[in-house]
Amino acid sequence: MPSRYLMIGGFLGAGKTTMIQRFARHLDALGLKVGLITNDQGAGLVDSAIGRSNQFPVEEISGGCFCCRFNSLIEAAASLTEVNRPDVLLAEPVGSCTDLVATVSLPLQKIYGDDYRVAPLSVLVDPVRAGQILGLREGRRFSENVLYIYRKQLEEAEFIVVNKADLLDEAQRSDLVAALQREFPEARVVVASARSGDGCEGWFEAVLAAEMDTTRFLEIDYDRYGEGEALLGWLNATVEIKADDGLDEFDGNELLQSLASSLKEKLELAGAEVAHLKMTLTPAGDPFEIAAINLVRGDSLPELSHRLYEPLEDGELLLNIRAEVGPDTLEEATTAALETEIAIARGLLFRIVHLEHFRPGMPVPTHRMTSGDL
Repeated sequence: MPSRYLMIGGFLGAGKTTMIQRFARHLDALGLKVGLITNDQGAGLVDSAIGRSNQFPVEEISGGCFCCRFNSLIEAAASLTEVNRPDVLLAEPVGSCTDLVATVSLPLQKIYGDDYRVAPLSVLVDPVRAGQILGLREGRRFSENVLYIYRKQLEEAEFIVVNKADLLDEAQRSDLVAALQREFPEARVVVASARSGDGCEGWFEAVLAAEMDTTRFLEIDYDRYGEGEALLGWLNATVEIKADDGLDEFDGNELLQSLASSLKEKLELAGAEVAHLKMTLTPAGDPFEIAAINLVRGDSLPELSHRLYEPLEDGELLLNIRAEVGPDTLEEATTAALETEIAIARGLLFRIVHLEHFRPGMPVPTHRMTSGDL
């Protein structure tokens, strides 16, 4: 039987990873096998670590988005199928990507339709960020070409999911839903909270039962799309942390909170608008025990979503930052925060195992289908 391929997109910081984990647990409770496919421009993903900590099979595609690494997407799906034959594949594309229907969903259905049943594209939004972009509330905004990507993501969505609904009161939620329906009338707007589960089950059932609309095609300016992505700085780092011989253990939760606050302060001083900053910390050799923290806007506070139950002697830190600022600034802020919070403030030893910082390149899809190809 073909697997159900279900892609959940949305801009950086929309809460895709948390929602996908809830969706996976929902499917697992129904007795359905699940496979997760994560995606990033670089290697060393917080999203993959969180999926593995919840003991779901995960394949990670790095070095480009699904559209540009389409063959890798097929290989990842085949690998998951070989291992556990999932009934549903939950795929999380890069948060700065759009035009996913023409470059991923339609090619998958046309070329590999015997193996996969492709669900409609769902796009999540952070309600505070969406309110700022749609003019419903004050706050910092991205540059126009970055906003172009944000709006194009919503334009091609069949389901727009207002995530983190608990951040708004009833009037604010109604205003946001009305604004989204006015600007994107072809989409079905759903209100939900990945954290509490409110509103999720109805959307899960709807998107699982629906078939993608093959008649919708996004008109997009790839030069502007590429310029928008190039305004974003990207940093992924893997860091080993160890208590010195004179120290017994350290509080990993407190360390993550201090690191996130330090990075937030340094990026604010540099004039960066944070799209998403996320970190995980796991004890050495135990990927199932994890602490995780997120910062999804420059005007928000870091939030610890997963906590370690015990202090630890050594561990592995994964750090992913996406912000509208030069990647060199991200590296400077990261190395300074690591030195200050780990070595100076706590007397711990650390070693940067991997660090890459860059701007995404121009998207060049492997396939892009139009109405004439169907």
